[in-house]
Amino acid sequence: MNEPLPRHGCVIDKVAAVQQLTVLTLNVHKGFTLFNRRFILPELREAVRATGADLVFLQEVHGSHAQHAQRHPAWPQAPQYEFLADSMWPQFAYGRNAVYPHGDHGNALLSKFPIAAHDNLDVSIHGNEQRGLLHCRLQVPGHEQVHAICVHLGLRETHRQRQLRLLLALLDSLPAQAPVIVAGDFNDWRLKGDALLSGHLVEAFGSPARSFPARLPLLRLDRIYLRNARACDARVLTRYPWSHLSDHAPLVAQVSL
Repeated sequence: MNEPLPRHGCVIDKVAAVQQLTVLTLNVHKGFTLFNRRFILPELREAVRATGADLVFLQEVHGSHAQHAQRHPAWPQAPQYEFLADSMWPQFAYGRNAVYPHGDHGNALLSKFPIAAHDNLDVSIHGNEQRGLLHCRLQVPGHEQVHAICVHLGLRETHRQRQLRLLLALLDSLPAQAPVIVAGDFNDWRLKGDALLSGHLVEAFGSPARSFPARLPLLRLDRIYLRNARACDARVLTRYPWSHLSDHAPLVAQVSL
């Protein structure tokens, strides 16, 4: 099991100002292993809890799926994001992106801080895969506003470029001095999106890290970007059990506000 990142004395309460927090992003692959061979959401929950993350950015998480619920005895009665939040993340928000006859899935944010408001920006390209940007406004002690944006972009380059421009428009609408954390699955293996974002955001690893496939990461699909904040430690979690829990390896970073 990967050990939680060092917390450097960070205490979350209603009085003390929070200067550092731990951020995790993961494409949960709807709770299944690579090629959908096995349903592993309970194991995934324990692994996510062990990181001690304050903010968890999730992509491809089910809100519901009637057929899977009938086929898999371990399928939770609650939505997947609520099951993952359990008692450790009292706040969560869900942005439903894809809807089909048996259920839906999208992005989610789990938070140890109050979520004052959230919006799900539809960035789907008509006739193609459904995608969204889940924007949450967080109440973090010591900060007037902290913004978290959970991202899942399309598979086609032209679609991603249009979606990234919508992301930049959202960033432009936020207060210039507010801390912003943008994380998720960018599907940007050609790194053209990173070049577009580099003038507006700072990548937590300095340059995008390899995160896909989880067992032997080669492609740089997943990202953590920051504005008015900095990463003092960032890691790709590739060791067991992460290598067996999704097709993406999670990214985790210690972020100073």
